[in-house]
Amino acid sequence: MLNRKAAPWIVTGMIVNAAAIWLLWIGRAPICTCGYVKLWHGQTVSSENSQHIADWYTPSHVIHGFLLYAGLWLIARRLPLAWRLSLATLIEAVWEIVENSDAIIERYRTVTIALDYYGDSVLNSVSDILAMMLGFFLASRLPLWTSLTLVIGFDLFTTWLIRDGLTLNVLMLVWPLQAVRDWQAAL
Repeated sequence: MLNRKAAPWIVTGMIVNAAAIWLLWIGRAPICTCGYVKLWHGQTVSSENSQHIADWYTPSHVIHGFLLYAGLWLIARRLPLAWRLSLATLIEAVWEIVENSDAIIERYRTVTIALDYYGDSVLNSVSDILAMMLGFFLASRLPLWTSLTLVIGFDLFTTWLIRDGLTLNVLMLVWPLQAVRDWQAAL
């Protein structure tokens, strides 16, 4: 018999594992094709970007956690926190699967400066899901003003440093602007 308190944690783990299995099944590389794993890869214009555990896009996944916590608090606050985390993990896992589909990879390559982007490694996708979970956990514990400061700060910092972040990523995916692409390419 499944323990009621353990159930959402087991489901969350199953979601992460299912996403990893799906990504392997569709042909994503388990780790960087360079043959090694790094904790941090800080070069954005590189074939190793989105291939290791963490990179400059990790903060955007932490932001996902803050945003998913807020959204689920608004629409499902009566649901226990652990089940809301399961839902957030499901949403993030679906995003990782969609983001690594051929259509979205090609979209990134067409409308952004990510010409050498061929999708995330499975390790990076799982790490991105875990980063979202960290953001979700922080949002559940921190005061609202601190959460907002972190969300805005992370996005502004990466935008300033690498000329990309969650806001620009979404903008360029949904409504690409040549001026933004030119500005990003000037780095």
